[in-house]
Amino acid sequence: MTLSESSRPGSGVVAADHVSLRRNNLSVVLRHVRAAGSRSRARIAADTGLNKATVSSLVAELVDRGLLREGQAEAGALGRPGQLVELDGSGVCGVGAEINVDYLAVTALDLSGETVTERRVPLDVAHLDPAATLDQLAELIRESVTAVVSRGGQIAGVTLAVPGLVQSATGLLKLAPNLGWAEVPVVDEMRERLGSPAYPVRVDNEANLAALAAYSEIKAATEPDADQVQDIVLLTGAVGVGGGMVTGGHLLRGGHGFSGEVGHMPVAPAGGTCGCGRTGCWETVVGLTALLNKATDSDDPVRDPSLDVEQRLAEITRRAEDGSRRTLKALADVGTWLGVGGAILVNILNPDVLVLGGYFAVLGPWLKEPLESAIRDRVIAPEGGGCRVVQSQLGFTAAVRGGAQISLDQVFLDPTLVGRDTAGVAQ
Repeated sequence: MTLSESSRPGSGVVAADHVSLRRNNLSVVLRHVRAAGSRSRARIAADTGLNKATVSSLVAELVDRGLLREGQAEAGALGRPGQLVELDGSGVCGVGAEINVDYLAVTALDLSGETVTERRVPLDVAHLDPAATLDQLAELIRESVTAVVSRGGQIAGVTLAVPGLVQSATGLLKLAPNLGWAEVPVVDEMRERLGSPAYPVRVDNEANLAALAAYSEIKAATEPDADQVQDIVLLTGAVGVGGGMVTGGHLLRGGHGFSGEVGHMPVAPAGGTCGCGRTGCWETVVGLTALLNKATDSDDPVRDPSLDVEQRLAEITRRAEDGSRRTLKALADVGTWLGVGGAILVNILNPDVLVLGGYFAVLGPWLKEPLESAIRDRVIAPEGGGCRVVQSQLGFTAAVRGGAQISLDQVFLDPTLVGRDTAGVAQ
């Protein structure tokens, strides 16, 4: 329901309520333009139930804040054509930054979801201490912020994606077994390195952020019923394996924010030792290290963490396409184990869609069939409970895109968070 733009007589609404009301109405207009596309002020008023004078005032403020801009005249309108307004893609950007076992990545997205700048660098993070890694990531973030500001944009916020147990509210990374990190106050450390910036710095689990990006990807798809999808499970594969879950359109975090550590499900009791110190975790049989151990010798160049992960996977893909028996057997083995754990998750959560992300998506042509076969065989509900398996097209950008999206979503919820200043960052 759209909020009324004025208080009724005798309601006793105080000044603070008027401020809150206007903030919410700014959000209504901005989110409507995002969802519906370019609209005239009159059309926005008709669609939202706000009166025309109020919409004109709200649009003027949103333009002033760099969130909307004037577009073309409305085509086909009767009488005097109205001026369309649209999202100002260049006005505000969110930045996502990821720490993973063998790379760092940073991406800036504008308000319309377009990529402004992105960079990924190979780095053997598991053999560096946290301070050295955060130093290098801070430099990448500064480069991204500079690129945004140089084109006249503002920074809505920076969100860090890390593969481990995260307390988002406190900014603390409790444990990241594959990195060898524990009790690291990553937000405080990054804010210090960035010079206590005016924009907010957040942290979240990388699979959670990747799931948000994958959910947006699915909702934006043109295939039938895409807009009806409300529940997904994302499996993101790298050296570790993470899971992000969206249920009823909302991220499922669990009672203490630690949900999604699906890589540590004990599915292979006779398996190897995991980075967490336990035996038989799912990621010991489906993680990228497990695949490389099966598919390559110890001196094979694709095991070199100084090579970009996409280069390494391109070589595995080439070998599979060339019919390498060892490569194909390794992929079949991993795909079968992927199906074992995937079926458990489908039995428990019954998602509409199971999304393959990270390296699972890249090698999806060989992993998807055994996964789907296991779901058919192991899920008790008929026809896999209606779950379908899809490969994300976001590759290794999902977590950083989800991080950037988190910051931008805050602006859509409260447009007053953004205002131009001489530094070019969000106030």
